[in-house]
Amino acid sequence: MNENKQIVNVTVAGGYEPSVVKLKKGVPAEINFKRTNAQGCLDVVHSNDLGFSEELPLNVTKTVQVPTDQSGQFTFSCGMDMFSGKVEVE
Repeated sequence: MNENKQIVNVTVAGGYEPSVVKLKKGVPAEINFKRTNAQGCLDVVHSNDLGFSEELPLNVTKTVQVPTDQSGQFTFSCGMDMFSGKVEVE
């Protein structure tokens, strides 16, 4: 992370690693999701809290812009809501 942007890489393989993403409030942020496992429901990541939904093709990095204007804990999950992760903005 630098002062201008926060970038976090999340590997999607049988869940999310890391499953908790910590961000600083007020600093623009993005999460790079990369699916490395063909498990079906992990082919989508979405978050109603953060306002995104992305298809995750196998072995392709998808970047999602994450709002950091409010502190709190926000969830994201797979298409079937079986696997989830959390974004903590402090």
